[in-house]
Amino acid sequence: MVVWRKSSRSGGNGNCVEVAASGRGAVVRDSKHSEGAYLSLSASEWRALIEGVKSGRHDLA
Repeated sequence: MVVWRKSSRSGGNGNCVEVAASGRGAVVRDSKHSEGAYLSLSASEWRALIEGVKSGRHDLA
């Protein structure tokens, strides 16, 4: 069973990211499409994504 958690940074406008632990790392999805596609990341990919987000490397502006 996969237990999804909503990001603490998600706003109340419906733009939410959810994450769940998987056997090999993490899975990420858009909460508006909970029955649809998701992104599966290995543990090292998940760590790299989190580090990039925290550093601002993935900021749009």
